[in-house]
Amino acid sequence: MVQHNVLIVGGGARESALGLAFRRAPSVDRVYVAPGNQAMKLLGLDPVPIAVDDFDRLLDFARGHVDLTFVGPEVPLVGGIVDAFMAAGQQIFGPHQRLAQLEGSKGFAKAFMQRHGIPTARSVVTHTLTEAQAAMREFGAPVVVKADGLAAGKGVRVAATIAEAEAALDGLYRQGADATVVVEEYLTGQEASVMTLFAGTHFVTLPLSQDHKRRFNGDAGPNTGGMGAISPAPQFGATAAAEAQAIVQRTITGIHADGLDGCGVLYTGLMFTADGPRVLEYNVRLGDPETQVLLPQIKDDLYVTITNLMAGQQPQLHLNGQTYSAVVLAHPGYPATSRPPLAFKVPATPELGQWLPAAVEYGDNGWQSSGGRVATVVGAGDNIQTATKLVYQLVDQLAGELAFREDIGYHALMEPVR
Repeated sequence: MVQHNVLIVGGGARESALGLAFRRAPSVDRVYVAPGNQAMKLLGLDPVPIAVDDFDRLLDFARGHVDLTFVGPEVPLVGGIVDAFMAAGQQIFGPHQRLAQLEGSKGFAKAFMQRHGIPTARSVVTHTLTEAQAAMREFGAPVVVKADGLAAGKGVRVAATIAEAEAALDGLYRQGADATVVVEEYLTGQEASVMTLFAGTHFVTLPLSQDHKRRFNGDAGPNTGGMGAISPAPQFGATAAAEAQAIVQRTITGIHADGLDGCGVLYTGLMFTADGPRVLEYNVRLGDPETQVLLPQIKDDLYVTITNLMAGQQPQLHLNGQTYSAVVLAHPGYPATSRPPLAFKVPATPELGQWLPAAVEYGDNGWQSSGGRVATVVGAGDNIQTATKLVYQLVDQLAGELAFREDIGYHALMEPVR
């Protein structure tokens, strides 16, 4: 079998999970990660010290070393990395810059949903503080305030009171008097993350997962980049999965109708309300930490699946039937701060897939944290109870001074959604 080399752009636990998924693929020889992190070497991956926004150097490296580039984070996608690679004739999996606006601009995404009849929360796109305050009063509290652009998963403020909403709006409009802000009605229900690999009009949807975005137990505290995830999320039955698939199909059809055809990952954030699912947001890349519980389920060769999809073939995914639970180990000060660096316990013999480094570096005193979300720990089992029990056994061994949520997966133990 001919083997290929892959470049993954990014450096977090999502990219660690992607690297391992490609490493498991029989058709793949070497996996490079740019910039990666130092601890990825322990997983058999090859970090390359090139920043995610240094398109020229990434292109030069790809030309000489790899057959496929896979983009992890949103910043280079919105910045046009795919356009640069395509212009140079380099194979890359990710959406072009125009399509990346589905994540890069909340206003663009809302207009897309309205244009194509995709169910979502009622909202108003505002450009002045006065407009935003009027919209806030119309919806009442609780109300959702969203920054229009990228915010590393922290650009959404769920304001429980009018005073909180006013503070959030004041903060956004202090950054720019003509800022674009989305003010949105508050929806209740259970959230699901729906990841879809697509190219043109062909797509395949991964099992539903559930992220835990709030910092503290019981979904309290500020939004973060994600503190843990489960998949498959057992509270979402066959009806919920079919409803999610229908929304994905309508989205892909809308992308085609708007002349935005491309390839990559479509992340559809859904809220399953009493009136049916509503789209909360679109992203155009794999979620973190959802990736860490999704990719281990796939038995297929990931390189073959993606390249066949890009070649116009419809893939069929084969899953291993296991349930996965992931817990993020974070700096206790996250998301406000990630200083000072803390000692990090690296497993002596890391079991592949159970420990995925993110913000980890080797310093004068050994391994230490270098950011907010330091690593993801993953457990697998026949059901959510078994997977959760295992992951917390691993967390207890590895956490040290790092913080984590103690209730990942608790929504799954509530009443089924559909």
